[in-house]
Amino acid sequence: MSDYRYGTQSDAYAAEHDHVLRNGADEKETKLNNTYSGDDASPNNADNLLAAMGYKSELVRSRSTLQVAFMSFVLASVPYGLATTLYYPVVGGGPTNIIWGWLAVSLIILAVAASLGEITSVYPTSGGVYYQTFMITPPAYRKIASWICGWCFVVGNITITLSVNFATALFLVACINVYESAPGVGILAGAPYQVFLLFLAITLFCNAVSALGNKWLPWLDTFAIFWTFAGVIAIIVCILAIASNGRHSAKYVFTEFDPSNSGWVPGWSFMVGLLHAAYATSSTGMIISMCEEVREPATQVPKAMVATVALNTICGLVFLIPLVFVLPDQAMLSALLSGQPTPVIIREAVGSPGAAIGLLTPLLVLGLLCGIGCTTAASRATWAFSRDGAIPGYKLWSIVNTKLDVPLNAMMLSMVVQLALGLIYFGAAAAFNAFSGVGVICLTLSYAAPILVSLLTGRKQVKEGEFHLGALGTFCNYVALAWSALATPLFCMPTFREVTPASMNYASVVLAAVVVISTIWYFVWGKQNYEGPPTHEDAVLEARRASMASR
Repeated sequence: MSDYRYGTQSDAYAAEHDHVLRNGADEKETKLNNTYSGDDASPNNADNLLAAMGYKSELVRSRSTLQVAFMSFVLASVPYGLATTLYYPVVGGGPTNIIWGWLAVSLIILAVAASLGEITSVYPTSGGVYYQTFMITPPAYRKIASWICGWCFVVGNITITLSVNFATALFLVACINVYESAPGVGILAGAPYQVFLLFLAITLFCNAVSALGNKWLPWLDTFAIFWTFAGVIAIIVCILAIASNGRHSAKYVFTEFDPSNSGWVPGWSFMVGLLHAAYATSSTGMIISMCEEVREPATQVPKAMVATVALNTICGLVFLIPLVFVLPDQAMLSALLSGQPTPVIIREAVGSPGAAIGLLTPLLVLGLLCGIGCTTAASRATWAFSRDGAIPGYKLWSIVNTKLDVPLNAMMLSMVVQLALGLIYFGAAAAFNAFSGVGVICLTLSYAAPILVSLLTGRKQVKEGEFHLGALGTFCNYVALAWSALATPLFCMPTFREVTPASMNYASVVLAAVVVISTIWYFVWGKQNYEGPPTHEDAVLEARRASMASR
């Protein structure tokens, strides 16, 4: 399709109609967005920019700046994410790995968020990083670049959602087992079928809420903020006040480092333990998929990403430092078969299983809220990639259910893939390591793609955005790319040096399968049929300038 000059909104929608026909999909009913009272700008500005990018507005723009920031916070769900993956830094080195590893990774992810924010302010669409990669890559390479980035982004969204729901199932089992039938023996065996059935129930619940209660999700995210703060305050006050086994010194909390449990050399052991922090911050760019449901995405989404990372950094420290003050024997925690030390830490601190359950309940609820948020974001990413014809059966997955105002088919596709991958747990108890590892890797690679291309092309496009950071942005780009280069091999590594089938990290296997399948699909079908997103650079530029002028 040739480029066109942005004139009227009807011209833009006509061009979009051509694009829809090109992909073989039926034209869908457009939802009309009226001006929101109390907002500084009409959502029509965002719709005009979206039309200039070649798409119709099919989802209702119902989220304000605070609401999109709240959803970004829920996607990370820092207390929950840190609680369910605390095993990695406990094995990797203990207190130093837990606290300083979290702080170091958070500062790095702040640079990633700033880098993505610059580009998103220029191209705010649900296609997210894959659309951005296509638009800023030279024409000769844009198809293959966006294809690779898109598959990484979609697979990352789906596997992170899978890992969140699976972690909730494992965490629930560990919470129940704070009650013991004998010393060291919980009351629930946690057999693979039991864990899978819990995972199945949690996944179905999250999809049902996301599909049927879409209009209420912004309010659910708002509730999650207050719920999180109340839960964290209750946990830190109780464990520090009771501390039935005493408290460690500040020197222990901030300087103790024991890598002996992992078997790796100290430096590498510390690095492997960073998966804890990387997992909790990996959702940073997932909020971009919500751009077409945000009133002013060019400004709201970048600000929400950066602000949320900063808030999460503080919230994470407030949650982790008290836990380390009451940390039980590190070797005992490393030997836990459940791989979930947080319930044991809290039970040992308060000295009562019943009190521990009360303090763990806020984390369990937050896990469900996080699963709902990730389910929503993953469905939008899958839908957006299908809209441009990149996923097999894309005509079906690109349909929006106008009654529910959600891409229901794409959501069901994502759910089925998650449930299928969850079956791996029957063959390898270390499957969760693979889910979390490949999710972090794929999302990290997808974030790196537009940042790398932007840097290589002189950052020309980001200068047109409303979130341009100048020299600071360039520095953030280099930090983000360095992190991507480190994270990819790092999170394929097993937690323990002495590898067994049970302790092996199968992230590399899942990642290899994704690469092989997507590559075959590209050469079998994509190379001849995939055209990528509609390319209307001039129209996008003019629409963006018109939007900025109207503020």
